[in-house]
Amino acid sequence: MNRIYSLACAAGLMAGAVSPAALLAQPYPYKPIRMMVGFAPGGGVDVSARAVAQPLSQALGQSVIVENRPGAAGNIAAGYVAKATPDGYTLLFTSGAIVTASKHMYKNMPFDPDKDLVPITNVATGPQLIAVATTVPAKDLREFIAYAKANPGRVNYGSAGIGSQTHLAAESLGYSAGLDLTHVPYKGESQALTDLMGGQIQMATPNFAAAVNFVKEGKIRALAVTSRERNPQLPDVPSASDVLPEFENAGWFGLMAPAGTPKEIIDKVQRDSAKIILADEFRARLAQIGMEPVGNTPSDFATAIRSQSARWAKVIQERNIKVD
Repeated sequence: MNRIYSLACAAGLMAGAVSPAALLAQPYPYKPIRMMVGFAPGGGVDVSARAVAQPLSQALGQSVIVENRPGAAGNIAAGYVAKATPDGYTLLFTSGAIVTASKHMYKNMPFDPDKDLVPITNVATGPQLIAVATTVPAKDLREFIAYAKANPGRVNYGSAGIGSQTHLAAESLGYSAGLDLTHVPYKGESQALTDLMGGQIQMATPNFAAAVNFVKEGKIRALAVTSRERNPQLPDVPSASDVLPEFENAGWFGLMAPAGTPKEIIDKVQRDSAKIILADEFRARLAQIGMEPVGNTPSDFATAIRSQSARWAKVIQERNIKVD
């Protein structure tokens, strides 16, 4: 009897030992996929992630669940994905700054975005807004620059956190206009926008997607868009380059996976995502929040990341932006 019991136990252990391999052999995907977002709900990254998650769920035949893990300008979520099992079931929906700028600012990062994450596709790109509280007397960008210069260090601006693209957009503005602004970091741009509407901070450079409706509702005042051209969603808001000819700033959101994820999985997610991103319905949905689809290949996405990383390295060094 004991021998029979021992054999049964051994058989059970053997079955358990081969079970992971059997699971990995199943066609991808055979279970829900987690899409990690490094910011609180309601911001531009979160809004864009949820816009793509639903149709991607339908395309893959499995639920794509958006999970928010805010903190450290998105690096908490990115670090989690970087260390996740590279099986395609944990993906990162990232903002550009996480993989192009953070490594130039943070003295000690728990992961290396160049080595620990691999690109899938750039989902969408769009400008930021230079926006102020309705209590700020400046009615346009030129007036705001004069106002900020008359009050050095006393104009507070909010962002989604140190190193976020909403932080870097404001730093780029300050660099171009020669302004001394005081940074107030939050765990997400939705929180910064709440305080901007309440007048607790004077200025922010939120992603267009997160702020456009608040501008239309008159809750904040948009002074300029950071793109070269005006945006059709806010046609009366001029480009910042009308006042600062050399200034331009854009944000983007994309999909990445842990390094080591099989190429066939990366390619499948990219193909299915690109079909969604470039479809007329999704393009129209992005246009409503002032963004444009991209849907590029992993290799083209990787090239763009390297180029932008070099650009941010220069800006960060000149602005002396460091995080211990």
